[in-house]
Amino acid sequence: MPHSLNRLLVASCLALALTGCEGPTTVTEDQFRSREISLPGGKKIRVEVVTHPIDMMRGMMFRDSLAPGRGMLFIHGEPGNYSYWMYQVRVPLDIIWMDRSRRIVEISANTPPCKSEKGSECPKYGGTKKALFVLELAGGMAARYRLDVGGEISF
Repeated sequence: MPHSLNRLLVASCLALALTGCEGPTTVTEDQFRSREISLPGGKKIRVEVVTHPIDMMRGMMFRDSLAPGRGMLFIHGEPGNYSYWMYQVRVPLDIIWMDRSRRIVEISANTPPCKSEKGSECPKYGGTKKALFVLELAGGMAARYRLDVGGEISF
């Protein structure tokens, strides 16, 4: 590539990169890995979005809490019957399954942590209805937010 053409290319890229810049924007890790969703009553909460199979298996394991107004949203690759378990989870959770249209199809409220050291001895919850999305909230929050089967969550 001729030297003058190379300089023109670099200058063009730099100009394009600077176009519309209003100064540095800092994005926190929390903002990068989460999004806001709207519950049926209009309440907005922030959820961690989980799509990778390894992250899905880990879920809420080893965490000591899940704050009100926070959650974890699992996005499966295709609709299916996805049961969840509470192995190595330390706090009760509300688990909410949603179909492709984000309509709630199943809820396991105040799902207790598994006390067993063996994952094979932990009970499985839900997964009786086809779902594409699963939302985990702190135990009791589904009732507090008045979430019911048939309600729709927006995201």
